Amino acid sequence: MSKFEGTKGYVASPELMDSVNIAIALKKPLLIKGEPGTGKTMLAESVAEALGKKLIIWNIKSTTKAQDGLYMYDTIQRLYDGQFGEGGVDDIAHYIKLGKLGEAFDSDEQVVLLIDEIDKADLEFPNDLLWELDQMEFYIHETKRTVKAKQRPIVIITSNAEKELPDAFLRRCIFHYIEFPGKELMEEIIKVHFPDVEEHLLNEAMDVFYQIRDIRDIRKKPSTSELIDWINALQIGGIPYGQIKAKLPYVGVVVKKDEDLEQTLHHNFE
Repeated sequence: MSKFEGTKGYVASPELMDSVNIAIALKKPLLIKGEPGTGKTMLAESVAEALGKKLIIWNIKSTTKAQDGLYMYDTIQRLYDGQFGEGGVDDIAHYIKLGKLGEAFDSDEQVVLLIDEIDKADLEFPNDLLWELDQMEFYIHETKRTVKAKQRPIVIITSNAEKELPDAFLRRCIFHYIEFPGKELMEEIIKVHFPDVEEHLLNEAMDVFYQIRDIRDIRKKPSTSELIDWINALQIGGIPYGQIKAKLPYVGVVVKKDEDLEQTLHHNFE
């Protein structure tokens, strides 16, 4: 079995790589939590790239139901076809469209299935998926067909920890919390994107970035992706060393709320 060891474009901690490989070996979903911007969604992309597998993404919204991931019966199209004399209306299977979970089960090859931001849905959503994730199958009532996983997908589930997930669901998952990167790991991440970044600029920008995150009443802490964007802006703007702490150029790239901006501008960066 291939092991996940990160990719050139995604720096993963040893603990995160271990969690991915344990979940694959135990054939259990991997539940990833962490604050926004810690690379949860990119992890699934990296796993798929590293293992050479197709990635299927199921983006969860507040209105998403578990049934949406299984299949949809398009009764409206069937009615329309019947009214206009289209052939094949008696074949109900023609009007069954598999959802993202159904696609993953029906694939001839093993895929990586990302269920992204599961905590956006209502509280019953995770429980409604218990049978399907356990048994790797579901039943289509209209055609009396059971869709069973041909190859058990690698399931990665992300959560921003906006709400608690049911215990019954948690028991079926391998859990990993992605800690916000410390300076050493962050420098490694930045250099993946900007291998030739000037050291003084990088160090000064990172010092300011972590001080902003540490401001006591900051409402939205800037994320890794925002630091990457800021360093890119500083490089494009040709900002010289020593000006970042003094003038906070392009600070709107990392600070996105009025109240946070006010506190940042009044903070003494040393």
